[in-house]
Amino acid sequence: MSSVLEVFNLKKYYLVRTGLFGRSAQVHAVDDVSFRVEAGETLSIVGESGCGKSTVGRTILRLVEPTAGEIYLDGWRVDTVPIQGMRRLRKKLQVVYQDPFSSLNPRLSVRDIVAEPLENFGMGQSRSEIDDQVADLLDKVRLPRDAMKRLSHEFSGGQRQRIGIARALAPKPDIIICDEAVSALDVSVKAQIVNLFTDLQQELGLALLFISHDLAIVEHLTHRVAVMYLGQIIEIGDRRTMFSAPKHPYTQALLSSIPIADPKAKRNRLVLNGEVPSPINPPSGCRFRTRCPQAFDRCAVEMPKLAQLRVDGHQVACHLHEGQSD
Repeated sequence: MSSVLEVFNLKKYYLVRTGLFGRSAQVHAVDDVSFRVEAGETLSIVGESGCGKSTVGRTILRLVEPTAGEIYLDGWRVDTVPIQGMRRLRKKLQVVYQDPFSSLNPRLSVRDIVAEPLENFGMGQSRSEIDDQVADLLDKVRLPRDAMKRLSHEFSGGQRQRIGIARALAPKPDIIICDEAVSALDVSVKAQIVNLFTDLQQELGLALLFISHDLAIVEHLTHRVAVMYLGQIIEIGDRRTMFSAPKHPYTQALLSSIPIADPKAKRNRLVLNGEVPSPINPPSGCRFRTRCPQAFDRCAVEMPKLAQLRVDGHQVACHLHEGQSD
């Protein structure tokens, strides 16, 4: 498979004022992140709130400018393209936002919302041709065609998210970034939207970058998982290995927190001590060491690098596993 999206050493720092005298400090929101997404694949980025996963998505979209690093979309260098030149790339790269209530204009009809990218990218010769395309897109996201005439505020949250997905599909993108796309929905609706994403991916060959903190949802949707902690990817691998045999202590703790439907089932819950350190002043060495039950002296002085453990590309950044292979 070929890579649709490639990210190398991505960094995003924010300058903030701190303290009584307003001294300048840098927030290390994203710090040296690298990954790729193959055609037709779903890569999920997971982690606690504030770990930098949404900032990764926003930086790839150029909604915020990267501090450093390289971003390639179908071989095109995204991070160096002038903002006015991003138009041709946005057709290939679309987004579905977290909140379906604020991401759609309540004053526009569903027809106008979904038709907007078609009109912007010149994908219809006449109004009737665009109407036909909108109707087909509504079919794809399992909404009735007569929804075209209604305003977005007349729909439920799950239906609004389907409208947002139809809008993202309109320019026929190669990859869609889903930024917490199901987190604002009810449990039953979440399952419907996840099934919809899976069906659309199989039908259209879409690549998905799925950003989420909901590991139960990720397990049913993704092909590979990247785990972030305090601005860095600390483990990345295929879904089966990540959920059955995680290597990094943080990943192990994260997965142990997934609720189990069977009340009789038992799981050894790994509870982490302390709070997540500030991204303004991250710990020296391994950033997880202040909460890691297995930390040792080296962890305080040397930052571990992502190293491959398996022939399938599984990588982990942890001194405990350096020099090991499966």
